[in-house]
Amino acid sequence: MSLSISTIGSGARKSTLRQSSLMQAGFVIVGLVLLAALLAPLIAPYDPNAQQMNIRLAAPSASHWLGTDGFGRDILSRIIYGTRTTLLLVGLVALLMAPLGVTIGMTAGYFGGFVERVLMAITDIVLSFPRLVLAFAFVAVLGPGLINGALALAFTSWPAYARQARAETRAIRHSDYLAAAEMGGIRGLRLLFGHVMPMIMPSAIVRLALDLGGMILAAAGLGFLGLGVKPPTAEWGSMVAEGTQVIFDQWWVAAIPGGAVLLTALGFNLLADGLRDWLDPRHG
Repeated sequence: MSLSISTIGSGARKSTLRQSSLMQAGFVIVGLVLLAALLAPLIAPYDPNAQQMNIRLAAPSASHWLGTDGFGRDILSRIIYGTRTTLLLVGLVALLMAPLGVTIGMTAGYFGGFVERVLMAITDIVLSFPRLVLAFAFVAVLGPGLINGALALAFTSWPAYARQARAETRAIRHSDYLAAAEMGGIRGLRLLFGHVMPMIMPSAIVRLALDLGGMILAAAGLGFLGLGVKPPTAEWGSMVAEGTQVIFDQWWVAAIPGGAVLLTALGFNLLADGLRDWLDPRHG
């Protein structure tokens, strides 16, 4: 019995250590990306939009560590400045998507009845469309741009938060905690945002953290299809699209920004897994 308990304890410690190491790796990757975005003017060796046609498609060298693109622009500088575009787009999506979804779901779960049926019907309609296809169509109608891309991704991503918030709100709707608050005269919006929302926010934060990696890939997808920010602004997805034209001869033009997308999404996913284990005890 003691051997069995010791074995289980050792396995748990190894699992915790592994989770902690992965979370630390994610924290380092995300920290480096954030640092690059903040210090881009200081650490980028060249102007990201400066064209030098005499050195176009140059291979990585001492003067251009990651080579140059089809317009002779330094790829390293564009990768560094591209972190700003990607993080700004993802940040705008997160600020729009999560509050909208949580508010709709919380309202539906608290009031129930006709309000719940209408709000959940709208949620199901949006959820029934393929997310990326709807986002691409939305941007195609509004036109490419940072704000339009953020609106498109936010508009197609909020239903999952609404359904989760609605389920959690219904679970606590008749709890003693809320009953005591109502007896104290707290009702309406004050009850919703002051007492219900704090109880459902941890799970919403966990979901948001887990979605960040997917948002980065979706943002890169918009840029790849020419529906993201307008050129010549540095953006990883559009850089990959430009590099696919010469991928067999100058592979680094597409591979390097593609690697930046992959590494950043991986970092956010690793960090989100650790955050989920920390905030949600059911996954501990």
